[in-house]
Formats: sequence, structure tokens, C-alpha cells
Amino acid sequence: MEKTEQSVVYIVDDDEGARTSLAWLLNSVGIQTECFSGAAAFLEAFDPQRPSCLVLDVRMPEISGFQLQERLNAIASELPIIFVSGHGDIPMSVRALQNGAVDFFEKPYNSQQMLDRIQSTLKAEEQRQPERARRILLRERMKLLSPRERDVLILMLRGDVSKVIARELNISARTVDVHRASIKEKLGCQSSAGLVRDVVLAFGPQILHDGPVS
Repeated sequence: MEKTEQSVVYIVDDDEGARTSLAWLLNSVGIQTECFSGAAAFLEAFDPQRPSCLVLDVRMPEISGFQLQERLNAIASELPIIFVSGHGDIPMSVRALQNGAVDFFEKPYNSQQMLDRIQSTLKAEEQRQPERARRILLRERMKLLSPRERDVLILMLRGDVSKVIARELNISARTVDVHRASIKEKLGCQSSAGLVRDVVLAFGPQILHDGPVS
């Protein structure tokens, strides 16, 4: 793996001592880290295409750990989050895990347990990286679609044939076929079956319930 693609652990904690201590622990076994005292600075530096995980403090000024988790979820980020808190309780840990966190540690935590959890998380992320890169690329390519092409795509995902799509959108079947070809080209998919598989993989099954844009 090239240096620019090396896995990284993002550490976001307003406690400088906690950041430094964890970074030292991880660096000592060859794990690269990037430390931030707040969520805003992290969001500016975060690279979604890089294998990584986030060790995140719950209580921070301005943007809390839970608020940062919500922002990442809102942009469909797949970044695994390990929460840490000096004031943890069961409801707090349940909230974190229900919203997608992979673990929750109370400070002071056992260093070896934290190291083991981070290493296993990074290993899993590295294995999933090719698939994730494909999803990220597809999401970017989706932005190239026109509103009408997105209308056609949504109906394609439901399994509608060109004549049905044409009737639904009040356009000709020939125009639908032109849009279908353009969609495949822009998204880099050779077949309709591959297109459906890739789009559902990138956006989740909820996209099947979206309606036409206009």
C-alpha cells in the first residue's frame, strides 16, 4: 500500500493529554494518527477514501461527539467510530452504538483493549476499501446525472421497462432509451443488472423508494 493510502486513525478529543497519549500508543506500533481538538478541524481534513477509523470523545465544546456522528451519518459516511468518554453511562453507549458506532470506551480505558479494537477495525476497513472506493466513485458520478436522468434511473431501479417509464414521465420510449444509455455511460455500468446492483450498493435499498424528481 502506498504511503498516501496508509490507514490512519483520526483522534478527535479536546483533551490534549488524551490525544497525545493515544497517538503515542498507536504510533509505537506503526499506526498513523491525525489529532484534532475539535470536530470542525477534523471535518476539513477527513478523507473518506482512505482506510481509517475515528476515536471520538463524546463531550466537546461547539460540536459534540454525537453531533459529529450525526453529521457523518447525514453524508452517508462509512467511517467507523470508536467513542470514548470520561462520563460514560449505559444510555450514552447505547445511543452511540445504535447510531452506528463500533465501540464505546469509558476513560480511563485499558490501552491494550483499545489497541486491539483499533487494529481489528482498521484491518476490516482495509479489506472493504476496494468496495468502498467503488461506492464513493458512483456517488460522485451520480452528480453528473440530469434531473430527468435521475427520474429515469429511479424507475429503472424499480424494474420498469422503457414503455412504462415513458408513460410515467410523459415522454417517448425512444427518449427513455437515450436516457438509459446516457445513465449507464455516466455511471460506468455496462448492463442494467450491474447498474441496479451498484446503485443499490452505493445508496442502500431506500433509493428504491425515492420518487421522480419532477
